[in-house]
Amino acid sequence: MSKIALVFPGQGAQYVGMAKDLYENYEEAKNIMDLASKTLEDVDIKDIMFNGPDEELKKTRNTQPAILTHCIAALEVLKSKKDMEFAYTAGLSLGEYASLVASKTIKFEDALRLVQKRGQYMQEAVPMGKGTMAAILGLERAVIKEALDQVSGIAEFANFNSPGQIVISGEVKAIEEAVELCKEKGAKKAVILNVSAPFHCSMLNKAGQDLSKELENIVFEDTNIDIIANVNAKVVTKDQIKDSLIKQVSSSVMWEDSVEFMLNQGVTTFVEVGPGKTLKSFINRKAKTMDMKVQIININDVKTMNDFLEN
Repeated sequence: MSKIALVFPGQGAQYVGMAKDLYENYEEAKNIMDLASKTLEDVDIKDIMFNGPDEELKKTRNTQPAILTHCIAALEVLKSKKDMEFAYTAGLSLGEYASLVASKTIKFEDALRLVQKRGQYMQEAVPMGKGTMAAILGLERAVIKEALDQVSGIAEFANFNSPGQIVISGEVKAIEEAVELCKEKGAKKAVILNVSAPFHCSMLNKAGQDLSKELENIVFEDTNIDIIANVNAKVVTKDQIKDSLIKQVSSSVMWEDSVEFMLNQGVTTFVEVGPGKTLKSFINRKAKTMDMKVQIININDVKTMNDFLEN
């Protein structure tokens, strides 16, 4: 029997004007975005989403709640228009919080406060200019690992996005050195990313520790939807969620492995909800390497929503 998975994007998918048309056309989206601005008293997240400026939206403590809000606003519209049964839910990094909300494991308001703090802690953990990230295309994991092992300083795997697309993270000098080594080893592309911090590496251990204090106050509920965790690409139980979210801040995001797991469990349709359509390309690449056919639906605005509902 074919199964459906609900997936959510991570940081980097944001853009000024995000979810504005959803807000203007659907009551369900309006309610979520109004609730978000009411919940985050120190910032008008809705105004930043709609009007920017871009520098304000790019601040990690704003980016994370903005993307979460967009995801859940679109999801609430989808749920009100179409009855769908989801077997699995997963999100890339920050998207894991939308995944938890979608499965009703955590309240939207609690997730919103958590991701704002998460963004703040991630930004504060490493001084600006000390860490960075790089995308490596066209090399196997083992070859990149050889490069990481050769450099001095912190250089670690951050994201396993899709076959042939891996992100590394760590100290600036070490990552620059790793990039050059990857080029020498035959990478199709190896480029430093324009990011504000070295996400998903051990340099963010303190951010995870700080987040753990916030998670102590959160109550997680049981769910009948299987949630796939970033840290190990496995189904996470209610009792494992807190520890998983703490580790996730400074651990590699096993997205490719998560997609492989869901495909092997019989998922044939992925519904990507939220800004951008990055996950669609990641899932497509993985499915092709496994010689599996999948349907990938992207829902991020009024047009994509209507296109899906009319088919």
